[in-house]
This record gives sequence, C-alpha cells and structure tokens, in this order.
Amino acid sequence: MPMSVVATITRRAVLSGGSRRTVRAKLTLLYGGLFLISGATLLAITYVLVRYSILFDPPRDSNITFAEQPDITAPLPPQDAAPSSVSPEGPRAINREEASKRARELLATQRSGLMQQLLSNSVIALALMSLLSIALGWIVAGRILRPLRTITAAARDISATSLHRRLALEGPGDELKDLGDTFDALLVRLERSFQAQRQFVANASHELRTPLARQRTIGQVALSDPEASVESLRQAHERILAAGAQQERLLEALLTLTRSHAGIEARQPFDLARLTEEVVDAQSSGAQLRAVALRSSVTEAVATGHRPLAERLVVNLVDNALKHNAPGGEVEVSARTVDGRAVLTVANTGPVVPPEKVETLFQPFQRLGGTRTGRRSDGLGLGLSIVQAIAVAHDATIATVPRPEGGLSITVSFPVVPVVPAGPKAAVPRHGRATAGSR
Repeated sequence: MPMSVVATITRRAVLSGGSRRTVRAKLTLLYGGLFLISGATLLAITYVLVRYSILFDPPRDSNITFAEQPDITAPLPPQDAAPSSVSPEGPRAINREEASKRARELLATQRSGLMQQLLSNSVIALALMSLLSIALGWIVAGRILRPLRTITAAARDISATSLHRRLALEGPGDELKDLGDTFDALLVRLERSFQAQRQFVANASHELRTPLARQRTIGQVALSDPEASVESLRQAHERILAAGAQQERLLEALLTLTRSHAGIEARQPFDLARLTEEVVDAQSSGAQLRAVALRSSVTEAVATGHRPLAERLVVNLVDNALKHNAPGGEVEVSARTVDGRAVLTVANTGPVVPPEKVETLFQPFQRLGGTRTGRRSDGLGLGLSIVQAIAVAHDATIATVPRPEGGLSITVSFPVVPVVPAGPKAAVPRHGRATAGSR
C-alpha cells in the first residue's frame, strides 16, 4: 500500500509540471523528512543504549567466572598416566582461564551478531515507516489543504457577475477557516463596490444626459424658428453655454472624486486654519447673495496630506452649508487642534435632516428633499461624496450630527501630524472672526 501511494505521489508530481512543486508535495516531503530524521535519531539512541547498557563486557577481575563448572572442553588425562610433578592447582587454573577467555569471545561474537541484527532490522523498519509516513503525510496534507483548493476553485470561477457567491467553509475555527471567512468578506466588499460603481455610472450618465438634451432642444428650437432674430439666437446661445458650463462642473467634480478615490502618494503638512480662512473669504460674497451669515473661528491647526484636495473638501462643505440653508440662516466654520489632530467643523441651519437620511447624503447624486427626479437644487449631488472620498484619502474621520433646530454639523478630524523639530519661527494662533455676510 505505501509503495502504491508513493508511486501515485511521484506520478502526480510529474503531471503537475515536474519543476513546480505543490504545497501538498512540499508538506509531504516535510513530514517524511521530519519522520526520517526523528526515526534515525531514535534508532541511534536505542543502538547506543543497547550497546553500552544491556550487553556489556564482564571485567576480567569480576567475580563472574566459569571455573566452578566442569570444564567439558578440556581433555581428560589418561588413567594410567604418571602423576605430574606440577601442582594440582596448575591445570585447574589454566583450564579456568581458557574457559573464561572462550566465554568472553563467545559473548562478544553473540553480541556483535545481535547488534548487527538489531541494526539491520531497525533500518528496515525505519525505511518501511518512512514510506508509510510519506503516504500518511500525503493524505493528511490533502485533507488539510482541501479548503485551499475550494478557495482556489472559487476564485477562478467567481467573476464580476457572480460576486454573490460565498465559500461558507465549515469546520473548526482554524487559520484556513479564517482565510475562508476573510475571502467571503472580501467578496462582500467587492460586490458592494461593483454595485456602487454601476449605480454611480448610471447616475452620472443621467446627469450628463440632462444638459446635453437641454442643449439639443435649445438649438433645435432656435433653428426651427423662421423669425429668429439676432437677439433670440444670442439668448439661445447663452443658454447652451450655460448648459455646457454645468457639464464642465459635473465633469470636474467627477474627476475630483476619481482622484480622491485613487489616494495620496505624497503627504505634505499644510495649515488647515489658513486654508479655512481663504475659503471663507472666497465664499463671503456668495453668503451675502443668499442672505446667510457666514462666521469662522480658527486657531492653529496643522494637517498632512494633499493641500488642493483638502481645499476642495473645505470648499464643498462650506458651499453645501450655504446652498442647503434658508434666507437669514447661519453657517459657522471652525478649525482647531484637538488632541494633536487638526479638526474642521462646519455647522449650518436649514431644513431638518432625519438621522436615518444622514448616510444617504454622502452617496453620489443623492439630494435631500426628494428623489433625483424631484425638485432640483443648484447643486450636482456630488459635494458630500467628494468630501467623504477626500477624507478617506487623508485617513480622516467624518462625524455628521443632525441639529435639532435644522441643518447639519459636520466634523472632519485629520490624523495626528508626526512630531518634527520646531523651526525658528513659531506659529501664531489665529483668533475667531466674522467674515463678510455675517450678522
């Protein structure tokens, strides 16, 4: 049986590519090698113990003698022989010494034969057990690696259209079970990612199709008017340009969202407080047009990352707070350092946001107050999605809390900046102030 299994192992190794050894073959060789080393070590120890502990040479001055027994090997003197002049003790002592010597030689011969037989039998038993261990190692390795074969087969079969499949491995909670569960969790994330991507593409296509249809309709109406004047054509052209500008903003937002998902290669420190001040100053005119009070309060806040993307994050938060507000409302922007982390908070008044709708607002093309086909605002529906993507790229966390009186309070916490030696110029704290448009 072991020889047939070994032949099977060899044949499979040749069929699998020869030079490419599988994990099962490696484990089998490892098991067989470890058993061979352990068996050889045990054989050597046993041989030494038997050689020096059980079968020993009797010392020459030992009390164990063979003189007490009649010497059957010594020839008897004839009856009529004349008495020797040698003392009677002489022949007896000679016979005793020769018998003892013969006994020791016989014992050494027997011991040598026994040790040789023990060694031969042990080597044969070790060889047979090594073959058996290789066969058992092949079987055990196959049973252990069976979940890996299941995972490999599933990974080959699963595609973008069958991400709903799961391994659902059964058995004890060992490393292979953890690997299977991790693979299932990966499939869950991939399925969600593909669904979100398909939904995003569908929404983006709809958003781009709307201004394109508007442009085509305006152009067709202007061209079909037989009494079109220069002024009417100018107005139609301006409306077409406005629709084109909307497409450009949407494409820019999509590119920013894609760039944010790609991550940040090089991180550089930047002053979040100064960045917030610049954004608030740029948004002050828009706050005045909307009759919204825009206030800012900044102190020293240093973060690391990509400054242009961080600027887009602040711009989108402030712009979102201004757009989803009411005349006479307020927007409060603050930047500070909390426990070594640069923290940005944007709070605004506005409509009441149900807590269960907060997570939906960060999905692409989702607007509060109806579906995408309902009443439209002047936004693209990508502002908070871009904010979330940029925050993830910076390893920052976002906490969104609906305000009871209406509006949202969004807090972005950047990671702790690594400690660097202080430069010659110390940072000067900035104090809170109110910008144009505040009350």
